[in-house]
Amino acid sequence: MRWSGQKIETSSPGEPALLPMPGLVRTVRTPEFAGLTFHEVRAKTALNRVPDASPMPFRWTINPYRGCSHQCVYCFARATHRYLDFDAGDDFDRQLVVKVNAPDVVRAEVGRRSWRRELVALGTNTDPYQRAEGRYALMPGIIRALGESATPISILTKGTLLRRDLPLLSEAAEHVAVDIAMSIAVFDDELQAAVEPGTPSTEARLATVRQAVERGFRVTVFLMPIMPWLTDSPEQLEHAVERIAASGATRVVFGALHLRPGAKEWFLAWIAREHPELEAGYRRFYDRSSSAPAAYRRQLGARLRPLLRRHGLDPRDDEDQPEVRRAARVAAAETLAPSPQPTLF
Repeated sequence: MRWSGQKIETSSPGEPALLPMPGLVRTVRTPEFAGLTFHEVRAKTALNRVPDASPMPFRWTINPYRGCSHQCVYCFARATHRYLDFDAGDDFDRQLVVKVNAPDVVRAEVGRRSWRRELVALGTNTDPYQRAEGRYALMPGIIRALGESATPISILTKGTLLRRDLPLLSEAAEHVAVDIAMSIAVFDDELQAAVEPGTPSTEARLATVRQAVERGFRVTVFLMPIMPWLTDSPEQLEHAVERIAASGATRVVFGALHLRPGAKEWFLAWIAREHPELEAGYRRFYDRSSSAPAAYRRQLGARLRPLLRRHGLDPRDDEDQPEVRRAARVAAAETLAPSPQPTLF
């Protein structure tokens, strides 16, 4: 059996769950995913409503997994693991929550008469095509449920397992809008392996973009986060844009590194350990803010926009900027309506 050798930890009837986690069914470890622990839960809901004050261009998300084996040292979602009594560092990378019934829950939610078939985004918090998807295969059922209910789909991923579902996404695209985006932040193999140790290689992700393009999708590449002094030199940006253009992508969303609480502590510890010569600069940039200084972001945009246009790519700035967030909060406040909070499960 493929999963022979797995270790399963469950609670006996009447005993408390192993973790104070809603819906926990069992905890699984297997040699084929050494170092990872899967906490299987039965979720009550799958569709998460995005707060009205968010600047994001969508109002609904689905996160089949919490935590992420990509282990990106800069991941903004790290702090969300604290809601589950895990830490934002090593636990985020290795203690993964799997919503094993997510496809069925999605199907039920989008089947309601009240569902308005608004765009649903996947990959906005943790990656739906991280390694765990190879075991649990939740995405095909989710894609079918959304497509059959005429719900538009947006997917952002670093995972090359997306290739498995391209035929299914092509079928869905015959009836609803399907947007595919690949996140590629680093174009140096050694740095990529250090800063994103659990991700597929840059070349593998570019090959996945090409396959999606061959199937007729207009693919976006998220060139972000761009990390000061690590990936932002003129030569590095030119090289990145050339390779993205060669992949057949049509649009690039770019943005400088964000370091929110949880991610900030983890990333700065990594910088101090791996690039001590940059620690003072990073602390100057990020000690008092989660975003890079406005002057740096303006300079980055001034360099990238003409470069992207020269290579035939549509440039788009990262929408998650302090100025945009402030404007969104003001607009939400003016409605005088309470902002619903995203749910964990």
